Amino acid sequence: MEAWGFNAMVFHVRTHNNALYKSELNPIASWWSKVNFDEFDPLEWSIQACHDRGIEFHAWMNPYRITTSGSYPSNSYETKYPEGNPGNDPSNFITVGNSIILDPGIPSNRDFIVDTCMELVENYDVDAIHFDDYFYPYPAPGKEFADDKWFKKSGAADKDEWRRENVNLLIKQIHEVVREVKPWVKFGVSPFGIYRNKGSWKHGSETNGLQCYDDLYADVLLWIDKGWVDYCIPQIYWEIGHRAADYAELVKWWAQYASKRPLYVGQDVQRTVKAKDRKSPTGNQQHEKYAMQRAEKNIQGSCFWDAASAANNVDGYRKVLEEGLFRYPALMPEHPFIDSKAPKKLRGVRMIDVDGQNVLVWLPKKKRVKNELDKPHRYVLYCFAKGEKIDLDDPSKIVTITSDTSYKIPEGMEGKYTFVVTVIDRMHNESAAVKCKVKL
Repeated sequence: MEAWGFNAMVFHVRTHNNALYKSELNPIASWWSKVNFDEFDPLEWSIQACHDRGIEFHAWMNPYRITTSGSYPSNSYETKYPEGNPGNDPSNFITVGNSIILDPGIPSNRDFIVDTCMELVENYDVDAIHFDDYFYPYPAPGKEFADDKWFKKSGAADKDEWRRENVNLLIKQIHEVVREVKPWVKFGVSPFGIYRNKGSWKHGSETNGLQCYDDLYADVLLWIDKGWVDYCIPQIYWEIGHRAADYAELVKWWAQYASKRPLYVGQDVQRTVKAKDRKSPTGNQQHEKYAMQRAEKNIQGSCFWDAASAANNVDGYRKVLEEGLFRYPALMPEHPFIDSKAPKKLRGVRMIDVDGQNVLVWLPKKKRVKNELDKPHRYVLYCFAKGEKIDLDDPSKIVTITSDTSYKIPEGMEGKYTFVVTVIDRMHNESAAVKCKVKL
């Protein structure tokens, strides 16, 4: 991922009612059931491996899902739950089709999911908690799930509104608790790619498909408008020109209606490369999709499903990133609604000789910073040739984004250069620049 130019990884840590980490609340997922966490913690290692490379670690959790096998217990997933886990009692579930989930209408289920998120946040140095599109179950034709008991207890008048409010309460509660405990940890969602069709709502998109709001009871725009999520990644997985859900239409729609928080486009690698370029019979839609996305000022990036497809360079997808679209480093978008205060600039930058090697070194401020949001988190090193204008908005001038306080200048460089170093904090606010002119 470092080689591809990625700056964040969304890693699945809770696929069902389980944990791919050390947990007292949830059973360890079957894939990691033989891990001895006292000897080696794979999640801790993964987080550190990301941070060593300047890559953020976003912990992806499915909040409600128990199983997608259609039966309980299931041999496919975990069935032995710790005491207090709602998975021990099927009365906590609702079922539709092959999906069994924790009933979002039961307050104790909601509290358990919040506790699960906070166990992870408190024990691991994650940069974000991430939920995907699995809220209420995807509809199954001709099948309805039974949640009348808790609906009647609630006293609500409208079941659809009550279901949406159940999810709203969970999202709001997680946001508030995470912000209180670790304000630098973000909370993001990747909802289904259609919020509402125009046929259901006058401001909806010109689409005709499953809807977040009406079918999954996920009022994503409310969460964004209320500030309960810190970023949004709608899953706009379809191709340009799709009859029911056109990528071009949905990119514009989300850019217009979901811009109060950082907005990234959820890309489907496989579908993108299978869709033909409309201008070339031999190409795919990767370049055109990016051109559409980058034309929207309110869209700040992409997220890929799935990493394996990109890693395997399906139809040259990864090569296009490495050599073209992602060839320069990218700073993460700022989050001024969490913190907008830039860190203090460095005391100075200078070049020293270390065993015949030219090394740039820089010094942070002497005063110890207590607030985590104000601490230096990374350093950005830029390089400009003699006579070049200093432009920190030009990513081609970024040499490295690092947590180190030194940089070995590659051997063989000759000429006069101006190196510039800035400080960025956890919310990606960037300090004023400090320069160092050198002759090599």
